[in-house]
Amino acid sequence: MADRIADPWGERTPYAPGEEWPSRVDLHLADGLSESDVDRWVPTASILHSNGDAMDIAVHNGRIVGVRGRPDDRVNRGRLDPKDLYGWQANNSADRLTRPLVRDGDRLVESDWDTAMDRVVTRSRELLDGPGGWGRFGFYTSGQLFLEDYYTLGVIGKAGIGTPHMDGNTRLCTATSAAALKATFGTDGQPGSYTDVDHCDAIALWGHNVAETQTVLWMRMLDRRHGADPPAMLAVDPRPTPVAREADVHLAVRPGTNLALVNGLLREIVHRGWVDGSFVAAHTRGFDDLCAVVDAYPVDRVADLCDVKAADVTRAAELLGTSQRLLSTVLQGFYQSNQATAAACAVNNLHLLRAMIGRPGAGVLQMNGQPTAQNTRETGADGDLPGLRNWSNRAHIEDLARIWNVDPLVIPDWAPPTHAMQIWRYAEQGSIRLLWISATNPAVSLPDLARIRRILSRPDLFVVVQDIFLTETARFADVVLPAATWGEKTGTFTNADRTVHLSEKAVDPPGQARADLDIFLDYARRMDFRDRDGGPLIPWRTPEEAFEAWKRCAAGRPCDYTGITYERLRGPSGIQWGGERLYTDARFNTDPDFCETYGQDLATGAEHSVEEYLATRPERRAFLHAADYHPSPEVPDDEYPLMLTTGRTVYQFHTRTKTGRAPELVAAAPDAWVELHPSDASEHGIGDGDLVAVTSPRGTVRVRARLTGIRRGTVFVPFHYGRHAANELTVTAWDPVSKQPIFKVTAVSVAAVAPAKEG
Repeated sequence: MADRIADPWGERTPYAPGEEWPSRVDLHLADGLSESDVDRWVPTASILHSNGDAMDIAVHNGRIVGVRGRPDDRVNRGRLDPKDLYGWQANNSADRLTRPLVRDGDRLVESDWDTAMDRVVTRSRELLDGPGGWGRFGFYTSGQLFLEDYYTLGVIGKAGIGTPHMDGNTRLCTATSAAALKATFGTDGQPGSYTDVDHCDAIALWGHNVAETQTVLWMRMLDRRHGADPPAMLAVDPRPTPVAREADVHLAVRPGTNLALVNGLLREIVHRGWVDGSFVAAHTRGFDDLCAVVDAYPVDRVADLCDVKAADVTRAAELLGTSQRLLSTVLQGFYQSNQATAAACAVNNLHLLRAMIGRPGAGVLQMNGQPTAQNTRETGADGDLPGLRNWSNRAHIEDLARIWNVDPLVIPDWAPPTHAMQIWRYAEQGSIRLLWISATNPAVSLPDLARIRRILSRPDLFVVVQDIFLTETARFADVVLPAATWGEKTGTFTNADRTVHLSEKAVDPPGQARADLDIFLDYARRMDFRDRDGGPLIPWRTPEEAFEAWKRCAAGRPCDYTGITYERLRGPSGIQWGGERLYTDARFNTDPDFCETYGQDLATGAEHSVEEYLATRPERRAFLHAADYHPSPEVPDDEYPLMLTTGRTVYQFHTRTKTGRAPELVAAAPDAWVELHPSDASEHGIGDGDLVAVTSPRGTVRVRARLTGIRRGTVFVPFHYGRHAANELTVTAWDPVSKQPIFKVTAVSVAAVAPAKEG
């Protein structure tokens, strides 16, 4: 196999529009082993990005020894991301947690499950019996557990304890995707499909470095670009990413100006007659209001606001306006930036104006950043209600109460659910006294890390951490619960184009580590949560039983899984819920009795009432939402003259809990760095490879400089590295609608500390 560190995307297999993407099986085994040495192959899918690449785990002598792609799967056709090829080695790492840990003064000591769970249950009961009860609990979970884990946790939190304080680190990466889909189409759920790459004649990537975040999806795009009749490509990104270098038009916009750009492009679409008027009239609401807003964004003004060439804005508009089958993907460059939901909705607007939805090659993917982020939203382990129900619709609450057989008053619908940033604020204020953190590392991933460490250190906050390693966060815990991970448990998860895969258990977890589902079930049993008839609130005991319970909850909702079974998922390919594409009949999920939200003000986040929603007369039409551009909450000044944006590298995932233990990935990207434009570097006396202090009003990190083609005035630091964490710098601010933190717009200064290492 080719060197997938030097070439992350591998060889090309070109194909033409309408053809099936050719298969190519990627394989990596531990040194010295061949396929004939493998005892068995166990089906699964990727847990290190949101693409959902299907693969088989190689098992030899009871250990995971490698992986290979599954050639018949609809998502990847056998290809694997470099993180998939090498990241499995973390399962075998010698520093896995194998026994529960409990706090003894200023240190964590090994214990047993009964002792650890008794501490958690005793504290839980004390809080439930005391003043505030349910309001003392906070649950902060991951985008890397399985559907069955999330659904069980959602029932525990929303019906067992009755707390609205549940969210996940998906708030950091995917909340804007959900918010934009709800706002435009009525409910969550990706309209498009990965197979749209096979049919489109244009691809627009909005703040989406797909080459490094979902490399197999990028392989699919590259293979189309290398085949007959290749699609045109637009990239919006301030950095010269591999996507930007491939694109026909690259708009390196000033960070924080995405909404101004898309408003200007929409104006061109309207003014140059590229709107499908009959579709807009029959299937949307808000066209006149949209036109009134975007009319204030002529090309010259947009070029000035975004600091790009007017000619490039015009070229981008022509690419978008003249395509016949446009595919858009949107990710963190929009989601973690200024006016995130408004900008993401503006991309939806583009597709509605041009009727580019619900047919092959014409679709939008408001992408996810994590492998199971879709499941947190569907099952209610975050701030959503299970089954994509509406918090403000009493009938939805009563339906959920019937399914769970609980009093509807138990389900906390008296106020909007508590988003992650507010959960941490409540913990800081002392109202949340128990914070249960599952499979995530907020001591590296959240903004303003000095503040997060102070919160985790509070003596009145009881911290439970459920993870596979002693992470930076776990070191603050009062109780650490050792978990099993991918390959060591069974369950399902859903990727960014709604494809569900089954991941089978391949090996036993190390020592006393337990599957996350078993941990949650044990807690529910010890807490003796009951339904209204006195039976156990959670009657299931196995992953498949949990999946069947989830199907009963999802039946009749947008994410209806009733046609999917474990048996069907053991076939050659994953299965999409909702079919290949949504909204093929241009009838959207905006009916007041069905929709997931009654909407919010894009500028303030204020919730609309049902009466306000009814006044819009949805009639199953999509909404064209428009908003004016406003500058970012933090902009450069004399003291902090540059704008920092954070992001990822292809070789690492999140806070490197797994990928930081794979030798090949560590060697490829061992430490953080800062990218600067050569002119900015020269102005500050910085050379390539110099040690640089990057400082914001919140802190400083010291990293080596890389001089690149990044736009002037902008610097980039990857966020993965705990030792030199970019989030020491980032601001505590979030989008008013999605509540997603704004990692892409931080004002910083730079200064040389030491010259590049010699030799």
